[in-house]
Amino acid sequence: MTVCAIEMTTTAPFTIAPDGSYAARLAGEGEARYVERWTLAGPEPYAVPLPLAQPEEADSEVLPLADGRVLIHRRVADRHAFALLYPTGAAAGPRTGELQLGSVEAREGLRIGLLPPSPDGFRAFALAVTDAGTTLWRVAGGGFGPVARIPGRCSGGVWLDRAGRMLAVDRELDGTTKAVAVDLGCGEVSPLLQICEDSDDRLLLADPDSGLLLMRSDAPGEPRLGWGVLGSSLPVRFPECLRLEDAHPFAVQPGQALMPETCGVALRLPEGGLALWRPADRHVFRLGGPVGWLGGTGLWSAQGRLHLPYSTPEVPCGVVGMTPPVSPPPPVRLEPVPAPAARPIPLQQAPL
Repeated sequence: MTVCAIEMTTTAPFTIAPDGSYAARLAGEGEARYVERWTLAGPEPYAVPLPLAQPEEADSEVLPLADGRVLIHRRVADRHAFALLYPTGAAAGPRTGELQLGSVEAREGLRIGLLPPSPDGFRAFALAVTDAGTTLWRVAGGGFGPVARIPGRCSGGVWLDRAGRMLAVDRELDGTTKAVAVDLGCGEVSPLLQICEDSDDRLLLADPDSGLLLMRSDAPGEPRLGWGVLGSSLPVRFPECLRLEDAHPFAVQPGQALMPETCGVALRLPEGGLALWRPADRHVFRLGGPVGWLGGTGLWSAQGRLHLPYSTPEVPCGVVGMTPPVSPPPPVRLEPVPAPAARPIPLQQAPL
């Protein structure tokens, strides 16, 4: 495997659909920003710009859907507006079509952010957070409106199943932050992570196939990366090899049913660094991300290959694939050969 040089060209979010078919980002600079959709399912990736008559604001959020449309969340005057963008394919006229979905009134103290793409690829959700609590909104793929109301201030967002029904969020309530599970079917909220009574336990990543959970908790006495298994009675482990400063897991290998220890995990390090790890290896491989790595993100295939998007002047739309190195075997301890036991000598053979 070739180790690439480190050079982050942008830290702007680059969001990939769960099935790896499409991705989206805000491209451009300064006052000339526009939505750009990447097609990843073909033999070679390619980008399609989706500009409108008015440039997008730098704080707009985008999210790709499995049908090729891109959801955008904008702040428009006194409202948070949501719309779908798509290429029209027209030879003349606007190249980008826009379908308005709905909006939420912007109130003082209200913060709205898109959640990661739903596993089904067609729905999208957002968290609306105030001091009074959190509302989970469905903003695409069904009726526009609130789905669940959660006491406390919520952040994060990790999907726990392939159906897109169970969602984990980190809830700040009564001075501590704990990951809770939200059932989108009925709106019920239930505890998920409770390592210690007064610890802050945040869920960072989950793999529905194996049940592997990646979390950050201060239960060991300081914020540490740990891992566990969904539904398991075994305690959370905090490996020494994961004592990495400012490391953020961003991709986990799917398809490893009932084998969480074999799942590959990719972690983003400061200054564009990359680390690869498996729970079974107890070893972290530190690598360099590709030149022009976009957003410090990527997608892991079930075959164990990590795909990282990048953009350079020479290759404006590219994806590099890498396979984790083979973990070194555990050290072998050689026990000293014991000295032979003393054998008694018959009296007639004893030296005088």
